[in-house]
Amino acid sequence: MTNFLSLMKKIYIHPLLWVVMAIAVATAHFIELSLLLFLIFIHEMGHAVAASFFSWRLKKISLLPFGGVAEMDEHGNRPLKEEAIVTLAGPVQHVWLIVVGSGLYQLNLMSEYIYSLFIQYNLMIFIFNMLPIWPLDGGKILFLWLSLRESFPKAFQRTLSLSIFAVSIFAFCILLIEPMNLNVWIVIAFILFTLYYEWKQSRYVFLRFLMERYYGNSNELRTLKPLVVEEDDLVIHVLEQFQRGCKHPIIIEKDGKETGILDENELLHAYFAEKQLTAKVGDLLYLY
Repeated sequence: MTNFLSLMKKIYIHPLLWVVMAIAVATAHFIELSLLLFLIFIHEMGHAVAASFFSWRLKKISLLPFGGVAEMDEHGNRPLKEEAIVTLAGPVQHVWLIVVGSGLYQLNLMSEYIYSLFIQYNLMIFIFNMLPIWPLDGGKILFLWLSLRESFPKAFQRTLSLSIFAVSIFAFCILLIEPMNLNVWIVIAFILFTLYYEWKQSRYVFLRFLMERYYGNSNELRTLKPLVVEEDDLVIHVLEQFQRGCKHPIIIEKDGKETGILDENELLHAYFAEKQLTAKVGDLLYLY
């Protein structure tokens, strides 16, 4: 109960949402809007409860005029399975909601009109959120899947590239099916702005991932994945090979022969604590 109350305190309602609600009242669409907001709230609470279960740092649960978002203060160093559970905890809410809604309708506790909207809104939110577009849940799952095989910066940039492609296809479909739907175009514009902003901030996102990896207190077991590099490789270029969910011993070679091994924390320490921004990885062998 205490955890639930603490989550409720993190709810933030965007000022424009009050305007949208006032318009809904004036145009006799308050019931439809209330139902939609209820489903969005349950969706975001699914993320929040799962994050709280894993002791994630939850910043706030925002209800926006065109959706919602559970904002986490996590930067890519949680276990991939854990993050997948938190991400899917939102969409899975619509499964039990549809089951409950169907039961209420069968018991004549829900009118046909409300039931029709209830099913339609649940499916709409579920399908839309599972599109492989960042920052939707489907886009986050795409990022996790790419992270299984690629380094953090590569996986993130590829996620953004595929998201731009996917949102372009989605926009083309809307143009053919429902070109006058202003709400959908607002959502598309917001997603495009988010993708542009994330692309511009991708370097900062990567450095934040490295900083949390260095300064964080996470002790979970990670897959051991050695990185074989050359003495002349820059430290930052080696750090760019770091992968989520992996622990990286750094094997240093020269002319095909091993000259030493460094722990990944030694590279992170050299980069962040000692500010060796342009150092070669081979130089660190003489420091540690």
